[in-house]
Amino acid sequence: MPGIDRLLTLPQYVAPHHALSRLAGRIARIRHPGVRTFLIKSFLAFYDVDLDEAERSSIDDYASFNDFFTRALQPHVRPLARDPNALVSPADGAISQIGTLARDRLLQAKGRDYSLAALLALDASAAARYRDGNFLTVYLAPHNYHRVHAPFGGRITAIRYVPGQLFSVNQRTARCVDRLFARNERVVVEFETAHGQIAVILVGAMLVASMELTVCDLSAATSAVMNGSAACNAPAGGDFGSLERGDELGRFNMGSTVIIVGEAQRWQWLPELHAGSVLRMGQALTTADRSGAR
Repeated sequence: MPGIDRLLTLPQYVAPHHALSRLAGRIARIRHPGVRTFLIKSFLAFYDVDLDEAERSSIDDYASFNDFFTRALQPHVRPLARDPNALVSPADGAISQIGTLARDRLLQAKGRDYSLAALLALDASAAARYRDGNFLTVYLAPHNYHRVHAPFGGRITAIRYVPGQLFSVNQRTARCVDRLFARNERVVVEFETAHGQIAVILVGAMLVASMELTVCDLSAATSAVMNGSAACNAPAGGDFGSLERGDELGRFNMGSTVIIVGEAQRWQWLPELHAGSVLRMGQALTTADRSGAR
């Protein structure tokens, strides 16, 4: 199996990631009724999507495939965990990895880890506050709901756009590509919360045409940087403000991965959570008696 994984992953090293993703984005935004209907029906033939949960349950109510893919849900279908001190899942998906950092290293897959500083696009000293902290990686499959929400209430202290590659982020690629999540294009959002500092990282992937945030326009940061990273400018008020637990933070225009990283000794994951666990947005990840909130 490892040999097959490497063989199937090899074409991604030479594929024109960004050109393919831009093309996918243009196609996904076509508003011609015939094209829109064909794309949505083809998608539904391959993936089990519960449209009864969506605000708009008829495919005729969507202007384009991208409009369908980033669909909003009815308010009652993703209730937040009752415990107000619990961190909640920021998205629907499945856990690919969960645990505690080994000083400043996150587990990507068996036998592969990567640097926290590289993931956050910070120098080692700035990333040190998260050392030995907790992390959770959530993979959003194509059929999932693709909006991302705040895992806990807090003030947004920084937003960074980091350019990079657009490798696929499925389990096969995670097993084969070194530093996958620190190589791919991503957006880092940091919150100051009652659980200390929390970083929520939206990681781009193959055919992800773009990522969007509710609290700032990423387009200026995206166009301003070719290497390194760029801070997203705060709106006219001078800061990004705060989000409550469960508020919408952003969305993927096609699917990808969300990573949460927090400071050491601030919380513990629920023991029933493990790699492979299926999550729904709003589901409790910690409990008050296990958290280090203070």
